[in-house]
Amino acid sequence: MTTTGAAVDPALAHLRAADPVLARLLDEHGPPETWRDASRPAPGDHYGALVRSIVGQQLSVIAARSIYLRLIEFFGGHTPSPQEVLDADPDEMRVAAGLSHAKTRFLRSLAEHVISGELELERLDDLPDEEVVQKLVAVKGIGEWSADMFLMFQLDRPDVVAAGDLGIRRAVERAYGLDVIPTQAEVTALAEPWRPYRSTACLILWGSMRNTPVVAPDA
Repeated sequence: MTTTGAAVDPALAHLRAADPVLARLLDEHGPPETWRDASRPAPGDHYGALVRSIVGQQLSVIAARSIYLRLIEFFGGHTPSPQEVLDADPDEMRVAAGLSHAKTRFLRSLAEHVISGELELERLDDLPDEEVVQKLVAVKGIGEWSADMFLMFQLDRPDVVAAGDLGIRRAVERAYGLDVIPTQAEVTALAEPWRPYRSTACLILWGSMRNTPVVAPDA
């Protein structure tokens, strides 16, 4: 997520005033990092971002990057187009990249949705968050977690709360001194004062764990 310059200051000021726990985390750890993994698709490459998201489900950052780069290598060093995915032999693609059978099916489902027009990637920038999620989860293999990550890191939406992310829930448990990991509903309720900068609040929480969202529960 790119939250730099003038976009950061109002968010941090609001969150400091709205939540003393976040204010303490900012004092302890500083502003959240906003780096972007160089191996990731370009900011405007929504299809590539979804391919990367599917590949990385239930994997560490390092493992996800490795498999994604092997997939890119299989397609000659570039993110495959939807038609290239469908034209490729599924087993050859799976073995070359180290994909599971399920993820191979998910990549083909994504390609089919794009080619059929069911998923119009060029329209996502203009849709409200809820509609983006609705469009994405219609693709087999893309769940709400992946949709939230897409909103935050690909579309740079400022007010997404990744309540389904285990890292966020663990960070909340530790930062707020809870006895157990909170539920998604509890995190969502806790996040109400963070509006309209819940994405930045999530970055602060991830930063407090010296972590980034690394495991998707979608697959």
